[in-house]
Amino acid sequence: MAKPLLVFFLHILAFFAVISGEELSSKQCEDLGFTGLALCSDCQTLAEYIKDEALVSECKKCCTEDSDDSMSKVSYSGAVLEVCMRKLVFYPEVLAFIEDEADKFPSLKVQYAYASPPKLVMLDDAGNHKETIRIDNWRREHIQQFLREKVEPHASQDL
Repeated sequence: MAKPLLVFFLHILAFFAVISGEELSSKQCEDLGFTGLALCSDCQTLAEYIKDEALVSECKKCCTEDSDDSMSKVSYSGAVLEVCMRKLVFYPEVLAFIEDEADKFPSLKVQYAYASPPKLVMLDDAGNHKETIRIDNWRREHIQQFLREKVEPHASQDL
């Protein structure tokens, strides 16, 4: 008996979330598992496979509008690679990047934070947090390529 009531409550909650149409902050999106790099068309694809209106609604609040080159236009002034030092052993590609490649990116700061999964915190000109991208399964080449493409090379070293 309680399960149908819970499902009904979740649908009502999702309905009000859709009606409100608010966008979520990047921190809220990260807490929900969205990186902020998803295109809104990705949310439509998600809806085709996952029949969960609340999840699709959350995706739409965290997505970027599609355009021909919407992702290629996004750039940042700096980045912080945040990871838990104790968990690094579980992420050999991230560890290899930190040891061998991180110093080649002057606008990148490596920061160790307890219990943090590996992620890139992307920064604007003022050093404010703009996006968070989880990099748990990225190869070191992908991290390098992403930073080369998305972080402005003239960014200062004072992060």
